[in-house]
Amino acid sequence: MLRYTLMRLGIFVGCFVVVWGLVYSGVVPRGLGQSNGMWVVLLSLVISAPISFVVLRKERDRASLQVVQKVDRVKANLEANRSQEDVADDSARAQGQAQGHAS
Repeated sequence: MLRYTLMRLGIFVGCFVVVWGLVYSGVVPRGLGQSNGMWVVLLSLVISAPISFVVLRKERDRASLQVVQKVDRVKANLEANRSQEDVADDSARAQGQAQGHAS
């Protein structure tokens, strides 16, 4: 997941540098007043999103698979803990009933 995030950040930074260069060379219009920095960031986000979607498809699928596997392990551990608690509870009740009948 960290690898995917860093790759996505790299694509954004690359787009930011290109957009910044285009804005300051006059190819792309500047933002209004003091909003030029925000304009460059937003334009970079809009451009980098579809590029990341296409270029990082395999990496995103790999990260998704890792997340699914981790969730499955956590679910299995929770189920194992729950069944252990049920067994312990059942045996405690059985012992309590056996002692109650013996008295």
